[in-house]
Amino acid sequence: MRVALLALALLAAWEATGWDRTVARWLGDAAGFPMRDAWLTSTLLHNGGRRLAWAALALSAWDAIRPWQAGPSRKERLYWLGVTVAGSMLVPGIKRLSDTSCPWDLAEFGGHTAYVPHWAYWGRDGGPGHCFPSGHAVAAFAFLSLYFLWRPYRPVLARWLLFGVVGLGLMFGWVQLARGAHFPSHTFWSAWLCWALCTAAAARQQHLHRCSPRSPIPVAHG
Repeated sequence: MRVALLALALLAAWEATGWDRTVARWLGDAAGFPMRDAWLTSTLLHNGGRRLAWAALALSAWDAIRPWQAGPSRKERLYWLGVTVAGSMLVPGIKRLSDTSCPWDLAEFGGHTAYVPHWAYWGRDGGPGHCFPSGHAVAAFAFLSLYFLWRPYRPVLARWLLFGVVGLGLMFGWVQLARGAHFPSHTFWSAWLCWALCTAAAARQQHLHRCSPRSPIPVAHG
């Protein structure tokens, strides 16, 4: 919970700086974003990233039901698989309700929409919307659940999984920033939402453990 609160404070600080548009201007201008349809960003890292996420989800599902297991129980693996799926649905669900348009829709980047901060719920930018937070970044951040799954059993592995997921999520975020599909904060909020969801799921798991002493679950704090 402390990590989630600290990250939320940092997010608020980032929002206050207004650096979203500054960073976007490094990669785009009035003519648009040159890397929007580039093979590296669009085909390899965007479309390929989605396929990688589906493959990772399928592998997690297979790992949860396979008969031989060391470490977390099948019940725990299924529980955190459910959290992964929930995270992958939470962010796109919020995005679908959002009135915030993408950077490539803004007039300063060749579009026809005025900039309105995504936290300004009282105003609309007049564009197509549905661009906050980052749905592509959640293809990685949803797997933050792996850290919580393995933390009580193999802390070193859990930390490596955490670094890998965060690194991949930031790369996916950069891809969408380079394409003009998202601002940096869109990626940061996706990460925070997935982490907060995992934190809540871990608290619920510990509560269930206290209510069911016959099913011991190692508890690790961090």
